[in-house]
Amino acid sequence: MKSNRRNFIQSLGLGAATLSVSASPLHSSDVVEPFDDQLLFVGDNIAVAKTEYGKVRGFVLRGINQFLGIPYGADTSGKNRFMPPVKPEPWTDIKPTVWWGNTAPQIMEKRYSNAYASFVDHWNYDDVSEDCLKLNVWTPKIDSGKRPVVVWLHGGGFTNGNAIEQDGYHGENLSRLGNIVFCSINHRLGPFGYSHLKAAGGHPHSGNVGNLDMVAALEWVKNNIANFGGDPNNVTIIGQSGGGAKVTSLMNMPAAKGLFHKAVALSGTSLTGVNKEYAEKLGLKVMEEAGLKPGEIEKLQQIPWREYIDITTRAVEKMTEEAKKMNISRGGFSPVADGVTMNDQPFFSDPNHFSADIPLIINTTFHEASPSRTDAKLEEISLAEVVEKIKPRFGADSAKIVEAYSQNFPKAKPVEVWAMILSNRKGAIAAADAKVSQRKAPVYVSWFGWQPPLFDGRMRAFHCDDICFWFYNTDLMLTHTGGGKRPRSLSTKMAKSFLSFIKTGNPNGGGLPAWKPYTKENGETMILDDTCQLVNNPDAVGRKALG
Repeated sequence: MKSNRRNFIQSLGLGAATLSVSASPLHSSDVVEPFDDQLLFVGDNIAVAKTEYGKVRGFVLRGINQFLGIPYGADTSGKNRFMPPVKPEPWTDIKPTVWWGNTAPQIMEKRYSNAYASFVDHWNYDDVSEDCLKLNVWTPKIDSGKRPVVVWLHGGGFTNGNAIEQDGYHGENLSRLGNIVFCSINHRLGPFGYSHLKAAGGHPHSGNVGNLDMVAALEWVKNNIANFGGDPNNVTIIGQSGGGAKVTSLMNMPAAKGLFHKAVALSGTSLTGVNKEYAEKLGLKVMEEAGLKPGEIEKLQQIPWREYIDITTRAVEKMTEEAKKMNISRGGFSPVADGVTMNDQPFFSDPNHFSADIPLIINTTFHEASPSRTDAKLEEISLAEVVEKIKPRFGADSAKIVEAYSQNFPKAKPVEVWAMILSNRKGAIAAADAKVSQRKAPVYVSWFGWQPPLFDGRMRAFHCDDICFWFYNTDLMLTHTGGGKRPRSLSTKMAKSFLSFIKTGNPNGGGLPAWKPYTKENGETMILDDTCQLVNNPDAVGRKALG
């Protein structure tokens, strides 16, 4: 796999950031000194930090120490495939950590085939390898400052993605704004992280080794982040899309207890793991598709990773009917409710569980997917046509649902009604309801409605757009925001509210209106837009119609 097609300067984010220095307070007035002199510092005695495995050397960019690709686990290929993560071998020389770690194995062919998708999300993918247990750290100083720590869990379901696939994932600006330590991690994905091979003679925890990787990364943070100026006793995990589901699944893993203290789930949550019986049958089907007998795990560990993905894809397809019989709507590879490494009861159902003490923010976007984003003709669709469009999914209830959302949002265009129906908040509200039932820590719910002035206004408040706002990166992720004062104004409020949350467990004080904790009775929801406001159950009529 060739490296991505971006040069070193672009990959560091220097291009977009430096261009906006003279006009943007995001990269000038919010730092100690204006960026009118040397920006990058790298050398033998610059940005050197200790870890329990050896010293690492990074670089300083615009006043922030950056360490990229620090090992937190050993290579997961060969005998380590399908096994819980192993600690990396210690090193004696100072390890250079100035470039991103490998992307976890996933299908990379045609990753850039859609020109507009590549442009909008500005994908960053480098070499793919099973030696992928690496993390990145951004910190203002290498000292004993005990700064709050953020750990970013990337999206892509449990199958795709990496820690820096979008420029908006970078932690530099938030680290500077809030004087915090920001980490992001890679971990095993798809069939490498979640092939449950227990019934086939494999390790009993094989179905959750991807999540155990995340636990190992959090353990690394606990044991090492103080050497980077961070506080291991004040850690917040945050993820988006599949990363949001990673957040809620980690909140229901016994091994993760005590490793983080606050949580944020953006556009993704989960309330249960994969059915154990299905996962075990899928593991047996994988062995069969590979031409192996149960117990021949060592042979399965030697199959080239790309070939193994094809084997597992065929196995999932052949399990389709079995999945339907077991009422599993979406088969494949993700965390397994095995009752040992992952809770086999509905998440957040136990008021005495460790997750009960963890404050949680849940956010979604108004239009996770805008149907007209790539089809301008759909801008003129009628409500009657929307009814027909959603019938394959909602059947006889389609007209009732469209009417309900139109009642909730009378000023919305039909195409926007369509988008909100498809992007409904049922999952987010179900997660909020479950979490508040534990009655020990607050839940804060928000709904991101800001729409970028790009692609003739057809992108709307789309899936992923909010990430760069929380991370103070709107002038870095220009293809999501357009850049400039308007998105930066909202980003300042969102980022400072997020910083307040990671420091205190309460997002108030960052510039948003008074943000009350969510309750089932009132459905308190912070609307995030050019004008922000707290409202009660903004889509109640629509969600009720969904059933």
